[in-house]
Amino acid sequence: MKPEPMPRQRLLTRGSWSEARRITTVLRRETVGGILLIIAAAVALIWANSPWSASYEALREFHIGPSALHLNLSLSEWAADGLLAIFFFVVGLELKREFVAGDLRDPRRAALPVVAAVGGMVVPALIYVAINSSGGGLNGWAIPTATDIAFALAVLAVLNTHLPTALRTFLLTLAVVDDLLAVTVIAVFYTSSLDFRFLALAVVPLVLFAVAVQRRITTPWLLIPLALVTWWLVHWSGVHATVAGVLLGFTVPVLAGRGESDSDSGLAHRLEHLIRPLSAGFAVPVFAFFAAGVTIGGLSGLTNSLGERVTLGIMAGLVVGKLVGITATTYLTAKLTRAELDAELSWIDVAGVSLLGGIGFTVSLLVGELAFAGDPFHGDNVRIGVLFGTLVAAALAAVVLHTRNRAYRAVAEAESRDDDGDGIPDVYQRPNPPA
Repeated sequence: MKPEPMPRQRLLTRGSWSEARRITTVLRRETVGGILLIIAAAVALIWANSPWSASYEALREFHIGPSALHLNLSLSEWAADGLLAIFFFVVGLELKREFVAGDLRDPRRAALPVVAAVGGMVVPALIYVAINSSGGGLNGWAIPTATDIAFALAVLAVLNTHLPTALRTFLLTLAVVDDLLAVTVIAVFYTSSLDFRFLALAVVPLVLFAVAVQRRITTPWLLIPLALVTWWLVHWSGVHATVAGVLLGFTVPVLAGRGESDSDSGLAHRLEHLIRPLSAGFAVPVFAFFAAGVTIGGLSGLTNSLGERVTLGIMAGLVVGKLVGITATTYLTAKLTRAELDAELSWIDVAGVSLLGGIGFTVSLLVGELAFAGDPFHGDNVRIGVLFGTLVAAALAAVVLHTRNRAYRAVAEAESRDDDGDGIPDVYQRPNPPA
């Protein structure tokens, strides 16, 4: 008798029950933050195009802080450099958890989201560069490379789409890797001047913070001053201060220490539980409020802006670049590894998630501010490009995912069925095909 053929490797499987619960909790919190983000951006956009637009600009440019400490910043700069550091601290916690205890710890499971994130970064950047090869806008090449997970989840919440666990996990992991790439790009390509003295000094409070958290010292009066000093020194060094947030997040231990039951009770989990509401519910919406307000100038102003190379490059990168980059790299991964999608999914699902990846609001606006600092003309085009690119990507994702909602509902019912009443859905107690 001929030996039975080995089962083919599967892509985008649902994973373990513990991971599914964690993903569900994270996404629920980010969904609320995404809705607040959309509201904040809408308020800013309406205010900036109202008869009171001058007061909005005055508020954005209001400076506060001691000049002697290099901290006399406008409110919009405080939001971008200060509040977003909180967001990137949570990103650092997420990244470390994924690499230590999540999907990214397994090279086989990590390969797909990493490759897809790289494809979703490279293709949008190439499209932007092709459109802006002339015209002075080349410095914004990284703007359409980001994914805003909170905004994407808010879109899903509005649509009431029952996205399967495997796709939700893929989207979140993709966004986490995307954030890591974004931080790397910000640190490497958008640091205009660098003072190594302050960068070296920043290592001291960073190491002290790391020692404290490794010893499970969680006293706020110690950790908060160390974090603030690290942030201040990184900011003064010329590196964007949000990088400090990621570095601080990386130092926090993920796995349980002595006397702790499992990784969910690790310090990273507890800090994330405390800080994520502040990040998603306050820091990111406030940044969106100060970053999204752009005076469009009526229909003629909008038409003129949509014809600018920077605007077109951002929109094409977010919509076409993300769709092609993520879908194509996922497809190539399947072909090269002779794998196939999970039986419950199809390639149209991957395309829908890829379009959600084109929702690049928060980090795209941040990169735009760094790329065109002091250039209000290109700055306005960036905001319009990000806003309209995000809206088009969200609308197309809504159409694609809505066509599959009936199938998603059936998968969701299967993923919640617990016939043996042990508190764990039955599908998570069956062996998964090799991933």
